[in-house]
Amino acid sequence: MPTNTESLHSLAEQIGTALKQRRWLLSTAESITGGSISQCITDIAGSSEWFDCGLVTYSNASKTGFLDVPDALIAQFGAVSEEVAAAMATGALANSNANVALSTTGIAGPSGAVPGKPVGTVCFGWAYGKTVHTERRVFQGDRAAVRQQTTEHALQGLLRLLHDA
Repeated sequence: MPTNTESLHSLAEQIGTALKQRRWLLSTAESITGGSISQCITDIAGSSEWFDCGLVTYSNASKTGFLDVPDALIAQFGAVSEEVAAAMATGALANSNANVALSTTGIAGPSGAVPGKPVGTVCFGWAYGKTVHTERRVFQGDRAAVRQQTTEHALQGLLRLLHDA
């Protein structure tokens, strides 16, 4: 059985192949994952052909400043919401040379839970062109486990999007 590292590496390689076939570039907007998605991507030799940039926008101010996520959206729905994940992905597209973007925002724990959003809650965004897909998941485990599951799910979602696009 492959290790998590091998699984992530395989996903990143498959994403690279799909992006190269389309001559597309990827950008990432990461909060909960703290750059681990970008690391998985850049672990692949030659990823500069298909990876434009990765932004770690951990604070609300950085989501607003770098990704143009409206303060009002964060105030209304919270930073951990599908609405903000969509805005992050859209902002990553608008502020890069990429054709496709993904975003992650969530609560890794052990603290940070709020009513309706337990530890492990993660919202994802995947965007290309005018199309944005979002998803909300709740992962189990400690901080490291939640972040690892988030990274893997984000890459799996991107690969699905590339196969369907």
